[in-house]
Amino acid sequence: MNQPGVMVYLMTGFLDSGKTQFLKFTLSQDYFQIRGKTLLLLCEDGEEEYDPEELKKYHVVIERVERQEDLTEEYLKALDKKHRPKRVVVEYNGMWKVSDFEKLKLPNGWEIEQKLTTVDASTFQVYLNNLKPLFVEMVRGSELVLFNRCEEIKPLAGYRRSVKVVSPQAEVVFEDEEGEIENIFGDEMPYDMNAPVIEIRPEDYGIWYVDVMENQERYRGKTVEFTLQAKKYPGFPSGVFVPGRMAMTCCADDTTFLGYVCKCGQQPEPEDGAWVKIRAKIGFAHLSVYRGVGPVLKAQLIEPAEEIKEMVYFN
Repeated sequence: MNQPGVMVYLMTGFLDSGKTQFLKFTLSQDYFQIRGKTLLLLCEDGEEEYDPEELKKYHVVIERVERQEDLTEEYLKALDKKHRPKRVVVEYNGMWKVSDFEKLKLPNGWEIEQKLTTVDASTFQVYLNNLKPLFVEMVRGSELVLFNRCEEIKPLAGYRRSVKVVSPQAEVVFEDEEGEIENIFGDEMPYDMNAPVIEIRPEDYGIWYVDVMENQERYRGKTVEFTLQAKKYPGFPSGVFVPGRMAMTCCADDTTFLGYVCKCGQQPEPEDGAWVKIRAKIGFAHLSVYRGVGPVLKAQLIEPAEEIKEMVYFN
């Protein structure tokens, strides 16, 4: 019988994005050592190479997959039987759809523990413009997205938003030759954070949407005003709705409604789908829809408004 509890680490990223370099470092660290064998499954060959003899020190064995059609449920079961690994690390091919791997039925006891993505910041925009659907699949559900080679790349905030709209809970890290870049935003935002009522223009909604979740203390108790569409979801109590806008996360066929919970208070509850101008005070609460703590708007003003036809973009 297969041993239960085999952790699978899925490493995604385009060719030469730094996957191998990241894994070579991680596999050698004390905190990553386990009792038993680690199976390293390589799905592409980049400029960086592994030293099999060096990896033996850490009880790591390598298997290679040359063609995507060879990466099957039967093949994985054969590897499980051959190596009996306690852990599996998959360096996935950047030109293969990540969803194809995620749909595979893994051997008994195997379970994806963590999904990580590396990005070469110097070529990111080219890949995003030409292969955006592949990138979206990479970062969707990733716990860590690491941008490296960030020298002379400005502004990085737009790169971060490209990730956050797809995977809001992902930790996004930027590195240059000197290490991690601590502050990519600075204190400048495209709206006046010190105004009694912070007016969020339609073109700045995406920036606000990401920043308010990531920098909650910056917004706690602030009052904002913007024009959004009201959405009423099944199970929401009377007087509670979600104002937001449609955002393009991948292509014209891959859009998402982005908004946060709003309590009407003494204001009239808008009809589902109505466009409204909202002025609201920002608070935060632990809600199941956020799977943690997220923004809760407390309306001070709700009135009809003209529809905004443009979608929200993040790059």
